Amino acid sequence: QVQLVESGGGLVQPGGSLRLSCAASGSLSNIDRMAWYRQAPGKPRGLITSITNDESTLYTDSVKGRFTISRDIAKNTVYLQMSSLQPDDTAVYYCNARIYMTFGTQIDYWGQGIQVTVSL
Repeated sequence: QVQLVESGGGLVQPGGSLRLSCAASGSLSNIDRMAWYRQAPGKPRGLITSITNDESTLYTDSVKGRFTISRDIAKNTVYLQMSSLQPDDTAVYYCNARIYMTFGTQIDYWGQGIQVTVSL
């Protein structure tokens, strides 16, 4: 089992910055990928960025150049640094840990989600 706890959300003005943290605990040695997803009102949850054990990162086009994912292995924490935030970034942000299994299956663990609101 893996437990994930997000922190750092809140209200920020357009153009501002915010850093989210995701503290992981439990059976961490099998985790293959950490990621951040977000879900805006009325929209499905979608992947915005991920980082693998070899530090490979992926970003969806809408956040590329503005968001940065990183991790501190010693603290078992993954971060999402967000800058140049816009109202369209308003969403509930979820931390995800993924373990790849055999035969193309996977196990996903989720945090509880944290609200980020970009508004004047």
